[in-house]
Amino acid sequence: QVQLVESGGGSVQAGGSLRLSCAGSGYTYGHNYVVGWFRQAPGKEREGVASIYIGGNKSSYADSVKGRFTISQDNAKNTVYLQMNVLKPEDSAMYYCAAAALSNVHMTALQALGVIPPQSAFVYWGQGTQVTVSS
Repeated sequence: QVQLVESGGGSVQAGGSLRLSCAGSGYTYGHNYVVGWFRQAPGKEREGVASIYIGGNKSSYADSVKGRFTISQDNAKNTVYLQMNVLKPEDSAMYYCAAAALSNVHMTALQALGVIPPQSAFVYWGQGTQVTVSS
């Protein structure tokens, strides 16, 4: 059973930076995992922000955050990070990390598409961390 714990949220002014962390445990050796960051603002649907394949370097971003956010991983710590720079008020939301175990075929197909996997693929979710950006 994969468990995820997010941290690093907070309140910043526009133009500032935050780094979110997603500490994972319970990964099964030999499985293919992808970790994604999602966010949900009040009254809005949850949306994908970025994703990365565990043990690889393939990552994908939502257009709204490209060039400002960077997803990375520290395999030794089983932790995925989301570095958020040049934050905007519209980035304010609850941020969640999620993990999915993929088959080789599914992972290859998604990597080729270069998109964040659909939310329906993610089975394991963290509790979320709040990010608030003031203007």
